[in-house]
Amino acid sequence: MPLSRDDLLARLAELGIPTRTVEHPPLFTVEDSQALRGDIAGGHTKNLFLKDKKGNLFLVVVEEETRVDLKNLHVPLGAASKLSFGSAELLEEVLGVKPGAVTAFGPVNDTQGRVTVVLDAELMAHEAINCHPLVNTATTTLASADLVRFLRATGHEPLVLAVPRRSEAGEPATAES
Repeated sequence: MPLSRDDLLARLAELGIPTRTVEHPPLFTVEDSQALRGDIAGGHTKNLFLKDKKGNLFLVVVEEETRVDLKNLHVPLGAASKLSFGSAELLEEVLGVKPGAVTAFGPVNDTQGRVTVVLDAELMAHEAINCHPLVNTATTTLASADLVRFLRATGHEPLVLAVPRRSEAGEPATAES
């Protein structure tokens, strides 16, 4: 049975991780989030639940406006192939959340250690990070270092790396862009 929002917040408190949670209407997209969440300081996340052809799973957490280069993301991850999005059923099975509520907190429900968590280095440069607390009707803020500590406590050692970006034209970004 996946943890509830209250279970998650209790787990964070047990770990001594201070948080602040703000209620808001359901958010399904980055656009919804920017329009409806109100003014919440810190880096806001976009979360991609991805898989390769061998069934390896990845939760890639980036800043909300990051244009991820999905065609080349498999290379720094060491994935077996190019990546595709995991199905809603797989998302619910592994992370215990529904589409629209994908979150960096999801690995708390991955008790089998099936997903590799990838945190974008640019996102981690923020002092505070904002994530859905397993539901898309609230946003929880915590220190970036505490997000790493939380993930480690779930048995997920996050990879922190510069996630490849797409340029405006859809091509991989170069050093100049």
